[in-house]
Amino acid sequence: MKDLREERGKVIAKTRRIKKLDDGFAVQSQNSKRFYFVDNEGTCNCPDCQINGTKICKHSYAIKYYLQVEKADGTTEKVRLTYPQAWHAYNQAQTSEIKQFETLLSNLLESIEEPEQQGAGRPRLSLREQVFCSVKKVYSQMSSRRAKGLFDEAKEKALIAKSPYFNCVSALLNKEETTALLEKLVELSASPLQSVETSFAVDSSGFRTTRFTEYCKDKHRTGRKHEYLKAHILCGTKTNIICSAKVTEGNSADCPQLASLVQKTNENGFNIVELSADKAYNSIANFNTIREVGGFPYIPYKKGTAQTCRSGNRAKFWRRMYHYFQANQEEFSEYYHKRSNVETTFFMIKSKLGDCLKSKNFIAQKNELLCKILAHNIIVLITEIYELGIEAQFVPFKQKEVVSNLHVK
Repeated sequence: MKDLREERGKVIAKTRRIKKLDDGFAVQSQNSKRFYFVDNEGTCNCPDCQINGTKICKHSYAIKYYLQVEKADGTTEKVRLTYPQAWHAYNQAQTSEIKQFETLLSNLLESIEEPEQQGAGRPRLSLREQVFCSVKKVYSQMSSRRAKGLFDEAKEKALIAKSPYFNCVSALLNKEETTALLEKLVELSASPLQSVETSFAVDSSGFRTTRFTEYCKDKHRTGRKHEYLKAHILCGTKTNIICSAKVTEGNSADCPQLASLVQKTNENGFNIVELSADKAYNSIANFNTIREVGGFPYIPYKKGTAQTCRSGNRAKFWRRMYHYFQANQEEFSEYYHKRSNVETTFFMIKSKLGDCLKSKNFIAQKNELLCKILAHNIIVLITEIYELGIEAQFVPFKQKEVVSNLHVK
């Protein structure tokens, strides 16, 4: 029976789909489209293991032959893992993105509490509809005037009750209080993937503006350079969803931003098991913050750290991680290089939604960039609806409480 399982395992490894997961493998059944889960210890959840008590089933053998190829001399060579694109799900997400984007955005904005109307004068515009039009305009990368046609279409589809004047977008983005609202919406848009993401990465990237700085030109007589803003984000490494974000001036430091990003993500219901970041985020305070929320930091140390290693109880965890970093370089690198996913996230935003901010002042630029991040999250959510088979429903929150339901088909 053992030989028969091995032979079937070889057939599965050659002919069926195998997906690498963080904690094991998903192996497609030999006779159907169903997948079985094989953990890193080789235990499978198929009936052969669960009912018959088999320790090594054909799916476990399939993983063995998937990872190793036997040579003629009897030795084995490890196979490089590949991650094939789920083209059917990808095509569905891309072809229905625009329609799904409007629907999900409209459902998401039901969470906004409308301010009370004033007693006299012209009635205020709906805050939900203003935010809808602002995000839609940023998503389209059109000017406010050209995007007016999109607002009219949204009214015809009954997504908004009134198509506002094109300048309402600029007026909303120029309000300082809009920033907190958009940050909260970014966090809410990520909440349907709480059960999916446990591994995270953090980094920052610059987005240029249409303004120029004259400092270098005046001092060094060089050409003009664009001013830019920094987006600090904490994203999931599986789906590239942005769980929390903050926008600052271009010359701001990265290290101080990590604590607030981690705390917000933890408060919003995400289970932070591990977090990757580059050397710029290496500090005692950051290590302790990650540990307090139950996470494990994979942040490399700079050269010469041993000569400046600090003492005291506050640095105890930081010192322990330093010894782990020195003694387990290969294992550390395997986890640390998940950080490349945050670079992918920034590439997704810049390639699809643009790397330039069109607004003229800092407040409007900051809010425009947050709209880009919010639009990115909705796009990611559309992809996961088809790839993971989820249905995200956003429920209006009361007293700043955000609630979302996740239904797996």
